[in-house]
Order: sequence, then C-alpha cells, then structure tokens
Amino acid sequence: MNEQSSPAKLDTVHHVAISVEDIAAAVDWYREKFQCEIAYQDETWALLKFDNIGLALVIPDQHPPHIGYTCANAEKYGELKNHRDGTRSVYISDPAGNTVEMMDANSL
Repeated sequence: MNEQSSPAKLDTVHHVAISVEDIAAAVDWYREKFQCEIAYQDETWALLKFDNIGLALVIPDQHPPHIGYTCANAEKYGELKNHRDGTRSVYISDPAGNTVEMMDANSL
C-alpha cells in the first residue's frame, strides 16, 4: 500500500445468527451472562446488541443460521425483502453453502 493512499473502508458485520429452540430462554441466558441489550424480540427471533456486533437468535424453521453484512448496495445481490423489524435484505450462499445475509444499509 502506498503511504499516501488511505486504506479502503472495511465492510461491516452487522450480526451473527445462531439457532436456538426457545427464543425467550436464550435471551434470558445471554442477558444473564453478558452485558447486552435487546434490539428486537418476538417468539421466532431476537436481536441482541453488543458493543461491537449483534447476535441474532433464530428458531430452526424460521431463519437459517447466518452472518449478516451491512451493504450500501445490497440490491446487487438480488431482490431485497422487507422484514418485520423494518430492515431489508437478501440471503445468498457462500461457496461452502453457508447462508449470508446482505442487509441494505439504508434500512438500518
């Protein structure tokens, strides 16, 4: 890298989503063990806000475990879907078959 050029802005991981059987019980467990806030919660998923990242708790038949990235141009990956929390995104798969959520930065 040239000393006079500025480094490229790195992409942002918005959240990591893990699968749990009981959203309320999982929220309680994480809140007892860690300093975090509930950004959203219903019976099928929750988003916990940590200082540096979000942790989504999802039930297996509603959402796949995944990693969510904030994108200025998420629509280039496919048609954006509206979600009940007001965000918009599209799910894609990486070469290994892992689910990746490309989130519209304007909807956050």
